[in-house]
Amino acid sequence: MILLFVSLMGGAGAVARFLLDAFIGQRGRHRIPHGTAFINVLGSFLLGFISGWWASHGGDEALRMALGVGFCGGFTTFSTASVESARLLRGEGFGASALHACGILVGSLLLAWAGIVLGSAL
Repeated sequence: MILLFVSLMGGAGAVARFLLDAFIGQRGRHRIPHGTAFINVLGSFLLGFISGWWASHGGDEALRMALGVGFCGGFTTFSTASVESARLLRGEGFGASALHACGILVGSLLLAWAGIVLGSAL
């Protein structure tokens, strides 16, 4: 049963990513793909929050897996961020590519930490 719940939540996360990326993309065409960067940083915060909450408060393990592995796993996308960084390297050069890749990495780490802290504190 947990496999089904994780799968459904993974699909929901992927749909949420698609819709949010489309929404951000409609706000203007940019050389830097802001949508994927925002989604990965937000997803890191959400997973950090879920992890912090469950570490401090406990709860249903199936729900934690469905939200963390399922939804957050479907919502975030390392492969798309990697391909976008490679495209930037090819089209815009090393500086834009490095800024994109490092920005996602640093932003994701910082917001995951913030999510853990906030989830633990509430």
